[in-house]
Amino acid sequence: MSHPFIGLTGTNSAGKGETAAFFMSYGYGYRSLSDVIRARLRAEGLEESRDNLIRRGNELRREGGPDILARLVMAEIRQPSVIDSIRNTREIAYLKSQPGFFLLAIEAPIALRFERAVLRGRNESAATLEEFARKEDEERGSRPEAQHLDACLAMADAVVVNDGTIEDLHRKLEAFL
Repeated sequence: MSHPFIGLTGTNSAGKGETAAFFMSYGYGYRSLSDVIRARLRAEGLEESRDNLIRRGNELRREGGPDILARLVMAEIRQPSVIDSIRNTREIAYLKSQPGFFLLAIEAPIALRFERAVLRGRNESAATLEEFARKEDEERGSRPEAQHLDACLAMADAVVVNDGTIEDLHRKLEAFL
């Protein structure tokens, strides 16, 4: 494994989960920064909606520092792993300070991503393409505790455009093994 830690960033429903599954099939472990937030929401009895994930994630970053999610996840990792749901530049800065970390951005056209989001049935807090786009704009913030979608994409070591079949995506990902 040329990269013991592969971080995933990118737009919503671009294919980060499928990318993580690909690397896991080659022996990588899996951790998601969002899982830290989901665990907190469950403990508080709150729905794991996109709105709640964004709000609680921003609160955790305000309370523990902008890189808190990355620090909590890295403290638990004991094997080569894919680290998913990276949405803050300070998280990336912390992770890039870890030996062997590689940041991969997954991107796809917004209409295709909205179609995928609808098909997977997750609570995206957006019923239309327009609402989906507005929700994504909320993830393009600049406050330290917020999500920094565009800046994270710009910090990636490589970008994969996932606009075809799963097989197409897998062929593109083979280059990173």
